Amino acid sequence: MATSPNPTRDDFAALLDESLGGADGGFEGRVVKGTVTAIDNDHAVIDVGLKSEGRVALREFAMPGQKADLKVGDEVEVFVDRVENMNGEAMLSRDRARREAAWDVLEGEFDAGNRVDGVIFGRVKGGFTVDLGGAVAFLPGSQVDVRPVRDVAPLMDIAQPFVILKMDRKRGNIVVSRRAILEETRAEQRTGLIQNLAEGQIIDGVVKNITDYGAFVDLGGIDGLLHVTDISYKRINHPSEVINIGDTVKVQIVRINKDTQRISLGMKQLESDPWDAAVAKYPVGTKLKGSVTNITEYGAFIELEAGIEGLVHVSEMSWTKKNVHPGKIVSTSQEVDVVVLDIDMEKRRISLGLKQAHDNPWASFADKFPVGSTVEGEVKNATEFGLFIGLDGDVDGMVHMSDIAWGITGEEALHLHRKGETVKAIVLDIDAEKERISLGIKQLEKGAPSAAGAASASGLKKGGTTTVTVLEVRDGGLEVQAGEDGATGFIKRADLGRDRDEQRPDRFQVGQKFDAMVTGFDRSKKPNFSVKALQLAEEKQAVEQYGSSDSGASLGDILGEALKGVKK
Repeated sequence: MATSPNPTRDDFAALLDESLGGADGGFEGRVVKGTVTAIDNDHAVIDVGLKSEGRVALREFAMPGQKADLKVGDEVEVFVDRVENMNGEAMLSRDRARREAAWDVLEGEFDAGNRVDGVIFGRVKGGFTVDLGGAVAFLPGSQVDVRPVRDVAPLMDIAQPFVILKMDRKRGNIVVSRRAILEETRAEQRTGLIQNLAEGQIIDGVVKNITDYGAFVDLGGIDGLLHVTDISYKRINHPSEVINIGDTVKVQIVRINKDTQRISLGMKQLESDPWDAAVAKYPVGTKLKGSVTNITEYGAFIELEAGIEGLVHVSEMSWTKKNVHPGKIVSTSQEVDVVVLDIDMEKRRISLGLKQAHDNPWASFADKFPVGSTVEGEVKNATEFGLFIGLDGDVDGMVHMSDIAWGITGEEALHLHRKGETVKAIVLDIDAEKERISLGIKQLEKGAPSAAGAASASGLKKGGTTTVTVLEVRDGGLEVQAGEDGATGFIKRADLGRDRDEQRPDRFQVGQKFDAMVTGFDRSKKPNFSVKALQLAEEKQAVEQYGSSDSGASLGDILGEALKGVKK
């Protein structure tokens, strides 16, 4: 073969082909058979029929974690990368040969939906690598087991079955699952085991896992759920309060759903139900001791015994503390006295009262301070209609604005006292059932009638006329007293006379006496007087006695005749 004075790369390739017999025989990129001619340290020398031999690392002839079982004279399959490298050796690969052969087999198994055997041999981001007879597959961490696995070491370097989820030969990607094998096996086992179980059956199991809502119990190859509400009749906040992982427990099969293969278990069903004797044990009105187990916005739950709880509604917490969160009255685990208010066996509910276990402070106050008693307390609050006074026994009494002071309007009277001020008052009325105490401040003023009705005792009657003495002159009217030591009352400015000129309080002086009519009594029995009403009554009487304006006589004529009659 003639060569040019300046040979090219193609010329060198042609010379190489000629030196190898004219061609490589199509060896490159193929899997061929060769014979082991020598084992040198960690490599095997293999003759595949080319001009030169190739060397392959012994580890390529062994499964992960195992030693190569290879000797001189063995026939093996290798992949020819290149016919000759820079050292004059053939570039051979056992891994590539196994991979190519494995891909052919795996594609057939994948198409048929069959399982394949493999070995987990390495860890990568997000999962693990698996050797499938030469082809390397990816095993996602979520596909290792049906539950998260903390330690994968026991699963590595051992042959086990897998399911191929996806494979792409062009990209060299294979994704496998071990979990699918386990789920399929477990489903077969569950179906067989469920056939041997029945609702109501009592069986031993081992606690495998605990969650906030219950525990999973292994019944010998199949798991059942023991819900937290079925562990005990007693209130349990978390299953770990009663059971631990690894405990052997006796449970009853409460329910089996063969469609979903779910089994519900119970432990409390093996105990006697404390509610069976609840009606006889806790009749209405019984006073008991209990422990606070839970506090909510609407009340507190009280445990009377294991498995029996009652609710103290927020309205039954305290006689005096209204609209207060139950947590400010009781605390968890506190032992308290309660009274049974109602029991509903059908709904398994017991209504309890906390305040009923203590004396009613309103009734106690009525016994200690009957109507007419004088009390002292602090102004707790002022409203648009009166004052609330804090009293003995942590109860409040109310002074209506009309009972704060004499001679002024209720609105004006409200400004006479401030919050935090200590005042004295008289008890006007008590309604323990409605939790109301009516008080009066003005009734304690000098000459004021008692709450028992001193006004009526003085002989005053509505519509009657009496002589009154001015005790005090105010802008709004006069504070007066009937007789020498009679009841005191008030004459409003408008009642001081029929004419406007007569309605000026400043025309009267303290100690001055005049006649007035009793027009009524307020709710504290204190009389109300009126000069105007007396004048109108006298005029009416004069008209009836001495003539009528209809006869032509004037009112002056009639009053003149009346005065003459008086003089005679």
